[in-house]
Amino acid sequence: MPLGLKLLHLAARYGRYVLVAGLAAGIVFPALALAMKPWLGEGVTLMLFFAALRIGPRAAAGTLRDLRKAVALTAVFQLAVPLVLVVAFLVTGFDGPLAVAIIVMASACSIIGSPSLTLLTGHDPAPALRLLIVGTALLPLTVLPVFWLSPEFGSIHAVLLTAAKLLGAIALASGAAFVIRQMWLPDPKRETLQALDGLSAIIMAIVVIGLMSAVGPALTSDPGQVIAMLAITCAFNLGLQVIAWVALSGAPSLSERVSWSVIAGNRNMGLFLVALPQAVTDPILLYIGCYQVPMFLTPLLLGWLYKPDARARSG
Repeated sequence: MPLGLKLLHLAARYGRYVLVAGLAAGIVFPALALAMKPWLGEGVTLMLFFAALRIGPRAAAGTLRDLRKAVALTAVFQLAVPLVLVVAFLVTGFDGPLAVAIIVMASACSIIGSPSLTLLTGHDPAPALRLLIVGTALLPLTVLPVFWLSPEFGSIHAVLLTAAKLLGAIALASGAAFVIRQMWLPDPKRETLQALDGLSAIIMAIVVIGLMSAVGPALTSDPGQVIAMLAITCAFNLGLQVIAWVALSGAPSLSERVSWSVIAGNRNMGLFLVALPQAVTDPILLYIGCYQVPMFLTPLLLGWLYKPDARARSG
């Protein structure tokens, strides 16, 4: 076996720790993180491409019943949950950057890396890809009432335009991957799939370095604030995943339960960075940076919950 293929198989086997290395590099080497930040768009597009290539068009398409489930889950995750939070914040008078950050997180669709994260837990990533595509497509609709109740987010037009651009990127990346899979990899061998898994893990680790660009400097200037923000982001990210895991105990398959739970807590907050006013996004950059920690450590932190025999344990 060629050395390059062996290294990719090794990365697939230890994918969780590859992500840890990416997080650590982003914090320890802030200059590297800043240098990689402009390439985040290309990085997340590559993540989606290889996730779609790994899954294939038939598994991603699913059935009409799968589509209905994805729409229903999107309504819960991206509409019901943020609306409950907005109303709760209005009633209690809780506002400021932290409230804005939480609403942005809850309103966002799935991160592009959710199929790869699901894969790293040892499950079929196809349900995650379906929910990613449906959630992104419906984002322009689900975000309207949430942002309408939260005037601090400013104009909605830029957000809708950004959502449309993201949907286009997903369609192009997935479409190209599906064409390649259908024409040249209709029935890939196990070794080929393992190589794709390893490549996905490496790309995710590289992307997370750039996403941590705001954390390193803050850790030097105000470590207490970083620790507090990290605790908050972990509570929301991991808490939403555990709540979804419990609520979805009747899911038809374990892969669906894991995929949907992963997406419940891991949202594409970065989508709104280029759409919302800078006065809104600047105060929440630290939250977004800290949010990457539980996000990319999901396979490691919740591996005990998502492992393949989890249904038998929790049944």
